[in-house]
Amino acid sequence: MPTPDTWDVTAAAETLEVPVDLTQGRGGVYALKVKGLSMVDALINDGDIVLMQYVNVVENGEMAAVWLKAEKEATLKKVYVESGRVRLQPANSQMQPIYAEPNNVEIQGKVIAVIRQLL
Repeated sequence: MPTPDTWDVTAAAETLEVPVDLTQGRGGVYALKVKGLSMVDALINDGDIVLMQYVNVVENGEMAAVWLKAEKEATLKKVYVESGRVRLQPANSQMQPIYAEPNNVEIQGKVIAVIRQLL
């Protein structure tokens, strides 16, 4: 799971109740609140909660929470390893991908569910 030395903690931790079948048989499950519009074409909107399973490696095309070490920022993107670099692809046709050196990228988990609160 993300640790304080790899994620900026801006708010107190909260507890989120989710159906057991979303987490059953999975270890290292945590939730992140989405900020921004980079994944709207994947139906993930600003303010949504994504359930993550901690992993440090993902398959090409999987959606992951990524810590960019040099920039000290986190992002939620589809991850592709290509020609000695990592492409972090937004799911928003109005945004450009982020290209990073592999040693600057730390995978913090993959998306297992999206929770949207309807008002």
